[in-house]
This record gives sequence, structure tokens and C-alpha cells, in this order.
Amino acid sequence: MDPIANMLIAIKNANFVNKESVSFPSSKMKIAILELLKNEGYIKTFNVTEGVKAKAEAILLYKNKTTPRISGVKRVSKPSKRIYLGVKDIYPVKYGHGICVLSTPKGILNEKQARKEMVGGEVLFEIW
Repeated sequence: MDPIANMLIAIKNANFVNKESVSFPSSKMKIAILELLKNEGYIKTFNVTEGVKAKAEAILLYKNKTTPRISGVKRVSKPSKRIYLGVKDIYPVKYGHGICVLSTPKGILNEKQARKEMVGGEVLFEIW
């Protein structure tokens, strides 16, 4: 199973049924991804509970209170096949209407930040 894909699909599905929030198991990678999604305006905020079974809860964001902010997600790099891109190969998503999220040596970055920092890395997913 792919925990990052499970988190993304849970967020997307909760968005489509107009839920206020969604929760899932927490990890450092998921928290970094949630921080990036919050900064890019795809989720409102998130909460993390510590303990034996750490949980993360994402508070979802809507346009006009009914239209989901996230209309699609595509997992690019999978556990069975990793996809890496150099800084010159990083591309815009949906003609600039989405973001590509990369795992780089400088942390979890979107494609604009990765080009600015001049680093490549593993392409985790695209979201629009």
C-alpha cells in the first residue's frame, strides 16, 4: 500500500462529498506535504495529534462553499516505480493551474520552488 496516495485520495474524496475535514495516520512526510498544500491554498489548515497512533486532520477548503478546491490528483512516483527529474526537466502542471510536488534534498517543494532553488528530485504527485 502507498500511504501518500491513500492520503491524497482521502482528501480528494472528502472534498467531492463536501466534508469539512478528513483524518488519516500521520508521518513526517505527510506533515510536510500538508504544509505545502496549505501554503498553496489547497487545504485550509491541518492539525496533528501526537501519541502512539499519531493522526493528522486536514480541514478542507472550498470555492463558493460548495465547489471543491481540489479537482484532481495524480500520483506520479510510486513505490514500485520511482520517477526522478532534474531541475531542467521540471514542468508546469495544467498550464500553470496546478502544482507538481517533489521530494528534494531541500525538502518537499513545488515545481516553482524547486526551479528557484535549482534542485531536482523525486516527483511525488501532481494536484490541480
